Amino acid sequence: MREPRSIKHKGKRLEEILQAHKKFVAGQQEGIRADLTGADLEKANLRGALLTHGDLREVRLAGADLRGAKLSGADLSRADLRGADLRNADLTETVLAGADLTEAQLGGIEFFRADLAGAKLCRANLRASNLRDAKVSGADFRGADLTTTILRETDLSEANLSGTDLSNTLLPRGWKKPINGG
Repeated sequence: MREPRSIKHKGKRLEEILQAHKKFVAGQQEGIRADLTGADLEKANLRGALLTHGDLREVRLAGADLRGAKLSGADLSRADLRGADLRNADLTETVLAGADLTEAQLGGIEFFRADLAGAKLCRANLRASNLRDAKVSGADFRGADLTTTILRETDLSEANLSGTDLSNTLLPRGWKKPINGG
């Protein structure tokens, strides 16, 4: 794993960016919102990181450790999160539109009102996650583990659920899996 003190983005150490962002979230005058747009954070150790409302568009986080991270309200649109570990992270109202979460560890995540439109979640582990009221139009869940996942109040009409076992999933009332499996 790469440590934040050894990673640079736009000439600044990631450790400094995270410290300034923590002050921003706390409402301190010297705080600066994290702008990590397009950053290469592949295999970074961001366990427990505070990135609430951060700008992480198109960031490369493949294989990163984000367990327990606070990402609520952050913009991770078109981010590369393939194989990342986000177990028990908070992604409430996070924008993940077009993000690639293939084979990511997403167990126990709060995705309440998150935007996953067009996201790839193929073979991802979403066990015990809450996707209530999330936007999943065009999301690809093929082969994902949705065991005990909460999908209530979620419009699944445009999501691809092929190859998923929904037998222990809390689904929207009256929802029926399409005959073609999608």
